[in-house]
Amino acid sequence: MRYVSPGREYARDSRYLTTRITADGRDGFPVEPGRYRLVVARACPWASRAVIVRRLLGLEEALPMAVAGPTHDDRSWTFDLDPGGRDPVLGIERLQEAYLARDPGYDRGVTVPAIVDVPTGRVVTNDFARITLDLSLEWSAHHREGAPDLYPRALRPEIDAVNEVVYTEVNNGVYRAGFAGSQEAYASAYGRLFACLDRLAARLGASRYLVGDTITEADVRLFTTLVRFDAVYHGHFKCNRRKLSETPVLWAYARDLFQTPGFGDTVDFDHIKRHYYLVHDDINPTGIVPAGPDLSGWLVPHGREALGGRPFGDGTPPAAVSAGEAVPPEHTPLPT
Repeated sequence: MRYVSPGREYARDSRYLTTRITADGRDGFPVEPGRYRLVVARACPWASRAVIVRRLLGLEEALPMAVAGPTHDDRSWTFDLDPGGRDPVLGIERLQEAYLARDPGYDRGVTVPAIVDVPTGRVVTNDFARITLDLSLEWSAHHREGAPDLYPRALRPEIDAVNEVVYTEVNNGVYRAGFAGSQEAYASAYGRLFACLDRLAARLGASRYLVGDTITEADVRLFTTLVRFDAVYHGHFKCNRRKLSETPVLWAYARDLFQTPGFGDTVDFDHIKRHYYLVHDDINPTGIVPAGPDLSGWLVPHGREALGGRPFGDGTPPAAVSAGEAVPPEHTPLPT
């Protein structure tokens, strides 16, 4: 499967399934605990947003999760982590099967996160940007006691504005650099990415979080790119002006979030590296997965408490990760 189009800039296919699961069921899919299955891959930054938000809000029982393996071919993510290579609830080997169950002629990306309607086996939505907002807004009746408000009404315009910039210049910006098909396209993407990171560093130099004094949806969206930066984007995607760990403000900010329950305890560095270095074989044809970087730095004190802020606002941290959803200890620097 080719990810780079020679001579061209990278353009993401954004044709998502935008059906929504809502409290009132206006699209035909009402919020019902246990009815749906959130399919993710810990390797994927877009899916990682949903994993983090689900955990912060305490939706583990209301919205069970399936974890695909870190690699895929041109057809689909697969459930090779499960016994027999099948998801134990959906009974399928490939996520593609759930997309084709909805539309036999489906010809778009088989992406994660995806939410599948268990009774029919059909994908409802893979609109990653909307999924996390709806977990906050539409699933509120099933949030845990003490769940944080990740999308506070008064801050939504500012959060939306920050999210748009972060998505365009950072989340997707690393891909524009990594999948650039010409030197010119790469240079443009590289310049835009680091210009935005510099602006974010300036903003975060005076504020512990991106918007307001608590964690919001905006922090989740930036974190999933930053946590992958040194492991894959710096080398694999040639985003190498400097490492995240050489950028003091952003490195401290990323460590602050990583050490916050609900963030770092969802990150699987082994899956992240195997996905990028094995799947993108037109960029890394040898298939060699780097041994580094050293992950111990993620646990170094960050000192950002001095900026104030309350991670969960009036809420509380989530409980410990359940054994069934814990990241293997060899894939994370966090103590077990």
